[in-house]
Amino acid sequence: MKRRNFCQAAVLIPATNIILPTKSEAQAADKANEAKKASKPAVPKAQAKSGTIRQGISAKEADGMTYSDMSKPSGKSVVAGGPAEKTDSKPYQMPLTQEEQDMLGGSKGPEMAKLMKILVAHGNAFGADKLVKLGGRPHSSMYFGTEYMASLIGIFDEVAKAGLKSYAPYTVNPRPYDAYNVNNNPTDMQLIYEGYARQRDVDWVHVRLGSPDLNYRSCACYVPEIGNAPKPGTYVAWAESSAVNYGNSALGLRTNRNATGMELLCAIVGKAPRFGLMTDEGRKAKWLIDVKTSKEPDWGVIGTAIGRKCVEDVPFIAGLDSYFGGKITNENMHKLKAMGSATASSGAVGLYHVEGVTPDAQQHERKLLLDGYQTYVIDDAEQERIRDTFENQWTKKDHAPTHCFIGCPHNTYDEILQWGTNVTKALEKNGKKEAAIPVYLFCANVVRDHLVEEHPELVGRMKQAGMKFTNMCSVSYAGMKGFSERVFGVTNSAKTRNYSTLRYFPDDVLLEIIVTGEIPKNA
Repeated sequence: MKRRNFCQAAVLIPATNIILPTKSEAQAADKANEAKKASKPAVPKAQAKSGTIRQGISAKEADGMTYSDMSKPSGKSVVAGGPAEKTDSKPYQMPLTQEEQDMLGGSKGPEMAKLMKILVAHGNAFGADKLVKLGGRPHSSMYFGTEYMASLIGIFDEVAKAGLKSYAPYTVNPRPYDAYNVNNNPTDMQLIYEGYARQRDVDWVHVRLGSPDLNYRSCACYVPEIGNAPKPGTYVAWAESSAVNYGNSALGLRTNRNATGMELLCAIVGKAPRFGLMTDEGRKAKWLIDVKTSKEPDWGVIGTAIGRKCVEDVPFIAGLDSYFGGKITNENMHKLKAMGSATASSGAVGLYHVEGVTPDAQQHERKLLLDGYQTYVIDDAEQERIRDTFENQWTKKDHAPTHCFIGCPHNTYDEILQWGTNVTKALEKNGKKEAAIPVYLFCANVVRDHLVEEHPELVGRMKQAGMKFTNMCSVSYAGMKGFSERVFGVTNSAKTRNYSTLRYFPDDVLLEIIVTGEIPKNA
């Protein structure tokens, strides 16, 4: 089955090709290298030990390669602090250490040399000043086994066969389907086995490279039960847009929005080119977002507003510190998760600062604002204006809701606890035992297990009420063939709304819909 027929939201899932220079850039590099060879002798070994090397990639190798979901309509990367300005006709070359030069020359085998060649070309394309050693644990967004993933899966299959592994055990995005709890019907099963024919292959690659346990699959790899939350200032190379966004912002990590595949390549090498959001300058804010709502804001709505306004620029957000008590906790982290993922999906924001709350903002305060920054005020009127732009994209506008989706990015423990408590209490108050529509709570299995261990009786009531736990990706589910014709879903996730036909409602309205099965008037 072709990708277009299988998944409506395909263009919104991270691209499968590794970022490389454009064909024109590669052709220019070829010409420059040829001219250099014709006019200059080979670099002596003594000179090679100076710590730099000039390594390009051919136009033939670059031909057909595409960019990730970091691209503007023009096709140019939107990563902050992009390619360095060229002062002459020679293509930019990133300095390498002697060890890195040796790896490029094959000191650690031919497979590692190939990976290094791609990594160096990537660094050259973005004007990186050097390669940096990665810490913490990697996170991969290579999670779906579609046919168009075959070439990328094949690359890492070769890497695994060569015995190479990630520098540390890593986490992976959730699988694109759940044949146990949600997709256990003939229609969905047929679509799964036709559309994800290579799912076994991609899962087998991850097992061999360092990520064997499916119970830890999640886009929210940073929740306590999964534990992929490195210390502030750690260099990592992640690709999942919401994880990059949360990691850079709430954890204080340093990573760019990498393309699917590039993050795993960096994990195998153990290094990444330093540029953009990994640098002090690239983390400076071009926008001051002044939130002046009269009560706690709708996190998905203000995140959408920020993403639309800033696009890829870094925002510094004021007016939210009172909702966090000066620090990020397990109980309030979902607010940043909801807001941040909306900035990353309605725009391409890979980093934001919240005054008095996030690590960089606590350390540097308003010194993070660049000279000449712009100001955007979000008050009650502006919040309402943004919410009013959320169109009803159902194929049948007046159809009653049929499903509720909660957890994109994946739910935290406190979120599923709160939703379970609120739904069961609301049903009891209205003399009901079962919700009017099924409620899907998207979370990692280990997060679900935590709730089972702590509140087994509540979990029993939740299941009786029609609430189902699922560890798959809601966006992948909402992008399945024919989804919009048979599912009229509601959600509290601005990210899911951005990537599907699901309708967005704040939590209080969503709760009413779950109980009554009807959308309130003027909602």
